[in-house]
Amino acid sequence: MDLQIALLLGQDGITNGAIYALLALALVLVFAVTRVIFIPQGEFVAFGALTLAGLQAGRLPGTIWLLLALGVVISVIEASRAVRERQFRRIPMILLVNCGVPLLLAGALFALSPAALPLPLQVLLALLVVVPLGPMIYRLAYQPIAEASVLALLIVSVAVHVTLIGLGLLFFGAEGSRTKSFTDVSFAVGDTLLQGQTVLVVVASLVLIVALYFFFERTIYGKALRATAMNRTGARLMGISGSLAGMLSFTLAAAIGAFSGILISPITTIYYDSGFLIGLKGFVGAIIGGLASYPVAAAGAILVGLLEAFSSFWASAFKEVIVFTSIIPVLVWRSLKTRHVEEE
Repeated sequence: MDLQIALLLGQDGITNGAIYALLALALVLVFAVTRVIFIPQGEFVAFGALTLAGLQAGRLPGTIWLLLALGVVISVIEASRAVRERQFRRIPMILLVNCGVPLLLAGALFALSPAALPLPLQVLLALLVVVPLGPMIYRLAYQPIAEASVLALLIVSVAVHVTLIGLGLLFFGAEGSRTKSFTDVSFAVGDTLLQGQTVLVVVASLVLIVALYFFFERTIYGKALRATAMNRTGARLMGISGSLAGMLSFTLAAAIGAFSGILISPITTIYYDSGFLIGLKGFVGAIIGGLASYPVAAAGAILVGLLEAFSSFWASAFKEVIVFTSIIPVLVWRSLKTRHVEEE
């Protein structure tokens, strides 16, 4: 291996690591706030990329039908609850939020020609379709059992993951897709050509991480999420709604996942099930951070990206094995250092 190959591998590793870092942060956030190991995180990566690809191809993405279906189910549940509690004034708002907004978005996609829109608007439309799926899935799958054990929540996560993969195959088919490149600019660094798309992925990831930092440090909702992550019971006693915190954390996780998928869609072919492996590598980074520390999780994800890139050169057939085996010493070390407490 010479210096040029090392630089190319390092470039790929940092690019992949930046995406894994975003997913690791989302996984840590969701687990800290709700105790849910959010296995379906990777599906939002695939849905974001494939929804954008569908818009660019002039097709109506199947995710809009999923959005409408979940909105109808939630509307029925919430309206029935409002009727039982005789809170009839809530029903119009419930229908507007859960059915009206998705219908308005679907109408806009029908009326407009998404393929002819500028790229930023296509990205915005893709995010508007995919991101609301996060809080909707939380409302239907997790909120009713929010106080269940971590194991029960994990089983539900597996069920949601399998369901979303099946829906992805139904919506997008088995063929992979790529989106148009955001930029064709390239830079010469010595003898190595640095692609502008790669730089964009890293810079956008850093900007999003900084934005998340300011969100948690400077906004009331961010501080509410931090308080819930530190002590759920204490946060509830201080008037912070556990349901609101859960929905907000799932919204952020869905936004991070969809945005990550959109970022990498021009440089890699995305299939309906590609998100699982990508999300799993982000999960390895989150495990390195103990599902608690954001900086350590991000650093672990960057390490995973570099390990994957250099493993593909030295042992391409075993690169996945090497990446996933790397968590074994971390788990062993944590099991020796952490005192086990039975969950009540």
